[in-house]
Amino acid sequence: MPPLDRTTLGRVRSVCLALPGAAERASHGTPSFFVGKKLFAQYWNDHHSDDREALWCAAPIGMQRMRVRADPERFFVPPYVGHRGWLGVRLDRRPRWADIEGVIEEAYACVAPGPRV
Repeated sequence: MPPLDRTTLGRVRSVCLALPGAAERASHGTPSFFVGKKLFAQYWNDHHSDDREALWCAAPIGMQRMRVRADPERFFVPPYVGHRGWLGVRLDRRPRWADIEGVIEEAYACVAPGPRV
């Protein structure tokens, strides 16, 4: 068994890759997580000098607006994909890992094949 990666990216990676059919590959120069050919999350560290360690995730309709309004210190509208409803999550501000796991699971559910509940 490989050693446990306790870095922030390592934690994100372990949550994403535990989902059925999830895979990691680089996209746009950053670790990205897919189910099939569909992207559901990307890890960014200082994207274009924004001074943030963050996760960009697909999100259910309305979730981006709700989370950003409720907690703008932790959530934001990410560039490039924000107009599609994606959610940005700051990982450099004492992330609540139960929340991060929930966001990742929601992102996966948005793009994973199969019936929607």
